[in-house]
Amino acid sequence: MKLMKTKKKVDPEYIAVNPRGRKYVIRNPFSEELKINGHKHDIKIFEDEEGFTVIEYKNKKYLAEITDKDQNKYTVLLNGLSYHFTIESPISYRRRKFLEKHKEASKVETILAPMPGKIVELLVEENARVKEGEAILILEAMKMQNEIIAVVAGKVKKIHVKPGDSVSKDEVLMEIER
Repeated sequence: MKLMKTKKKVDPEYIAVNPRGRKYVIRNPFSEELKINGHKHDIKIFEDEEGFTVIEYKNKKYLAEITDKDQNKYTVLLNGLSYHFTIESPISYRRRKFLEKHKEASKVETILAPMPGKIVELLVEENARVKEGEAILILEAMKMQNEIIAVVAGKVKKIHVKPGDSVSKDEVLMEIER
């Protein structure tokens, strides 16, 4: 006689991560019993009579709206305040931590466009030394000129854009070698 292993039923688990890296493990988010970091929370999410999404927590009601979603990155407007976070599965969270750990080993920092726009001016050249916080290029978005700064000190390894180029959000602008 062959014994078969049965799979234990596991509640779905997701991980919400804020920009500072604080992790919230959320178990069974689609049931009446919501657990965050192992603690049960009585949270109700519903649509009110005007069609607005409402979160009820500790007998207080909060208007909620997802204002931006890009893959697993969300921005939620909650009572007029914006909160940014990602939603990860346990596997994608471990992968993210692995990549972050090994990114530190990399000596190249990639500078991404924070918004879509047009490159107005390059303020540095390849092989130039830059300081952390130094302006490296001007990006025009919605008729405003924005200085894009170096997030690390180092040498400009590669410039991926030129004046007049249109770029989309998260497009690679430059690489800086630490």
